Amino acid sequence: MAMGDYVSEMNLEMAEKAVAVARAKAKEMGVPISVTVVDAAGRIVMTVRGDGTGFFTPETTRGKAVAAATLRRPTAELGPIGNNPMALGVYANMVPGGFWPAPGGYPVVIDGRIIGAVGCGGASGEQDHECAKAGAVALSSSR
Repeated sequence: MAMGDYVSEMNLEMAEKAVAVARAKAKEMGVPISVTVVDAAGRIVMTVRGDGTGFFTPETTRGKAVAAATLRRPTAELGPIGNNPMALGVYANMVPGGFWPAPGGYPVVIDGRIIGAVGCGGASGEQDHECAKAGAVALSSSR
């Protein structure tokens, strides 16, 4: 392996599945959604900006996915941190590329290991969480 090469357990096929499941969940709920899937190191595997979502949702969904992968838990479990605009601003500026511990990030766990995470945004925090969870769980149970 050459210097700089990185082998990720999260691949494009998995990311496409997670995005499709998360978007299907959003459609079922009747809400717009953007989705980002990252690997365990927080590198983007796939980002999809949904119709009707805010123009910053690709960035915030990546930040939610990075936070879920880094903190090794759903961002909805972070309580006051994820619901405090001041804290979110501090965290968002701490990590290059973004770190957004707001509801909507969910880790992908396979065989007890975090291999990445799904981040969703564009709806309410609770709806973002449900969509991210659906996408992540679809991958967690696929192996």
